[in-house]
Amino acid sequence: MGTVSTENAEHYHWGQDCDGWHLLAGADLSVIEERMPQGAWEVRHRHERSRQFFYVLQGELTIELDGASHRLSPRQGLHVPPGRPHQVRNDSHADVRMLVVSSPRSHGDRIETPLGDHA
Repeated sequence: MGTVSTENAEHYHWGQDCDGWHLLAGADLSVIEERMPQGAWEVRHRHERSRQFFYVLQGELTIELDGASHRLSPRQGLHVPPGRPHQVRNDSHADVRMLVVSSPRSHGDRIETPLGDHA
């Protein structure tokens, strides 16, 4: 195993012109670096099994968790337990770069949840 970076990791696009790089893509643990441009957001959802930790590297990230908004600055993070509805947004005027750590991996474990659905 060699070193990994956004230069050699598997890259993908998601949402509104967002980027993701799979720095570690294990079934039991996933580490992704993501870039969200200003105004980008993801669909509100929850995961049945996966717990996630969002850690901001650059910019300001807003995470709505169970109806409460959390604004994260660089070097701040937030844990999202399994089953908890959440939405990640970039309400700022600059790109956000963050790490998203999931255990087990969150791909394939996503259930969209409209506002007010806390089940």
